[in-house]
Amino acid sequence: MTRIIAGDFGGRRIAVPAAGTRPTTDRVREAIFSKLASAGALRGAHVVDLYAGSGALGLEAISRKAAHVTLVESSTAASRVIEANVLELGVGTRTRVVKERALNFLRRTPDAFSLAFLDPPYDISRGDLAAVLAALAERLAPDANVVLERSARASATEWPPTLHLVVSKDYGETVVQYAQRVR
Repeated sequence: MTRIIAGDFGGRRIAVPAAGTRPTTDRVREAIFSKLASAGALRGAHVVDLYAGSGALGLEAISRKAAHVTLVESSTAASRVIEANVLELGVGTRTRVVKERALNFLRRTPDAFSLAFLDPPYDISRGDLAAVLAALAERLAPDANVVLERSARASATEWPPTLHLVVSKDYGETVVQYAQRVR
């Protein structure tokens, strides 16, 4: 179990998959959402949470007044956990759960997003991540924000030309990179 930190559902517990995911710690989520809130990036946002795991990042965004969240997860077990969390919080009208690989989803969706979370498996190849970021860049609204969580030991991220790395923050084994879409 993990919990929603703040907002409408602050303190509510959500389930996490039994295996196969690496939930973002409360400390890292608090730092991410503090930065996004101070930038005014949450209220009314259209969010995509790629590699959603339990859905904690996307559901935290909903709790903090995002307009809509699409939670994308390829694992059947994790998708079921996300669906149960959405049902438990009663946010079905403001969320969509998609059981699909991130790259496939980004290549087919017509949706545009103002905020994107990516928490891919730490063993994702540099090329696979670069392909997802390039496809994501095509689906972002102007001035959209991107939050990428990686291992501190991962190779440098290859950002597409339309995404500008703003800042990178270390939290022990975890590195969180913030980028913004440039026109």
